[in-house]
Amino acid sequence: MTSATTPSPAYLNQLDAETGRRMETAQASVSPFAGASAELSAAVEAQVDALAADLNDVVHTLHGDPETAYEEHRSAAFLVDLLRRHGIKAELGAHGLPTAIRAEIGAAAAGEVAGADREPAIAILSEYDALPEVGHACGHNVIAATGAGAFIALAKTLEENPDAFPGRVVFLGTPAEEGHSGKEVMARNGAFDDVDAAIMVHPYAMDLAEQVWLGRRLLTVTFSGVAAHASAQPFMGRNALDAATLAYSAIGLLRQQLPPVDRVHAIITEGGQRPSVIPEKAVMKLYARSKYPETLKDLSARLEDVARGAALMTGTGVTIDWDEHPPSLPVRTNSALTGRWVHAQQRRGRSPLPAGVVSETIAASTDFGNVSYRIPGIHPLIGIAPADVALHTRAFADAAASPAAESGALDGAAGLALTALDYLCDPELRAAAAREFAAAGGPVDVARYFD
Repeated sequence: MTSATTPSPAYLNQLDAETGRRMETAQASVSPFAGASAELSAAVEAQVDALAADLNDVVHTLHGDPETAYEEHRSAAFLVDLLRRHGIKAELGAHGLPTAIRAEIGAAAAGEVAGADREPAIAILSEYDALPEVGHACGHNVIAATGAGAFIALAKTLEENPDAFPGRVVFLGTPAEEGHSGKEVMARNGAFDDVDAAIMVHPYAMDLAEQVWLGRRLLTVTFSGVAAHASAQPFMGRNALDAATLAYSAIGLLRQQLPPVDRVHAIITEGGQRPSVIPEKAVMKLYARSKYPETLKDLSARLEDVARGAALMTGTGVTIDWDEHPPSLPVRTNSALTGRWVHAQQRRGRSPLPAGVVSETIAASTDFGNVSYRIPGIHPLIGIAPADVALHTRAFADAAASPAAESGALDGAAGLALTALDYLCDPELRAAAAREFAAAGGPVDVARYFD
C-alpha cells in the first residue's frame, strides 16, 4: 500500500507573499457620502454593543448544533425566538421555504406607502446552514449573528425614536446556501420585490471589502449505452463508461483554453456494476464556475459540446440536465455601499482591504450573487481566523466558535447596521448606488438567464 503524495504549498506560499506585498500599499476606499448623522450612528452602534451577549449566544448555539441545507429547523426557530424576545414580529417559513425568516421594521412596514412614492427599503441577510461532517466550517453561525444583531439594533433605535430614520429594514433569514441556492428560491417567491438594496457579511481569514465570487452551475450528464458480455460479445455493446471517461478527459484538456478563473470539477457517480458487463449507464456530475455571467454561459455551452462529442464517439445516448438547484451568478459588488461598509468597519478598528489585494484565484461561490444582479448589494468579508486557515476546513470550524468569531459577529453586526442606516438616511448615497447598478447593466432575469 502506498499513500497519496503531499501537495506542495509552493503556490500558496507565493500567493501569500504577493498578498502581503499588496497589503503594504493597499489604500482603503474613502466614501464621498455623508451617511447618517454622527449622533444617530453612535446611537445605533451602542445598540449593537448592548447585544453582545445575545450575539455570542447565537454564535455558540448554532455552532454546537449544526444543521445542513433546508434542515435548519432549530437554527431558524432560535433566531425567530431571539427576534420575538426583542419585541419583533417574525415570520418563520417565509417565501416558500420552511426554514426561511422574514421580519420588517420601519414607517412603511405595514404598506402605508406604495408604488413610486414608497419609502426606501434595505434588506439585511443572515445565513445559518452548515456543512456535512465539518459543521460550521464556513462560519454561517457568525453570519446569522451579524444579520440578526444589525436588525435588532435598528429596531431598538426606532423603538426609542420613531423618527430616527426613514423607510424600511427587512431581515431575511436565508437557508441552504451550501451547495444550493436558497436565496434564489426566495427571490422567485418575491423576497426582494419590494427591496431596493441588500447587504450581508461573510466570515473569512481577513477583512476584505470586496473579493471575487464566482458564478456556479451544476450539470448532470447521463450516458446511455447497450449492455453486453464484456468477454464473449463486447462488440455488441455500447459502453456508457467509455463516454463518461472521454468526457472527463476532454474536460481536463478544455481547461487549457479556459479563462484563468474558470473552474470545472467533475465526478463519475455511476459507471457500471460488474467488470464482466459493458456498462449501459454512466452518470457524471459537474460544477461549472466563472467570474462573469457571460463567461459562465459560454462555459456551459462548451461543456454541453464535450458531453455530446463523447456520446458521438462511443455511439451512446446522452441526457444533459442543468441546475438541479438554481444556478448562482457571480457577485456584483456595489462600490457606493462598500464605501459605507468600510467607513463603519474603520469605526470598529478594522481596515477592510480593497479588491485586488487577495488573488482572485482564491474564489468560491455564493447564492448572494443572484441577489446582487437583482438589486444593489454587498458581500464583504470579516476576519475571524488566522490568515492561513481556509474556508470549509475543520480549522475554520474551530475558528467559528472562537473569541475572534464573537468579535467578528459584533463588528459585523455594527457594520451592517451602520451601512443600512447610511443608506436610508442619505438620498445621495441611494441615488449613487442605483446609478452604479444601472451602469453595470441593471437587473438581470436570473431565473431565465441560461435559457
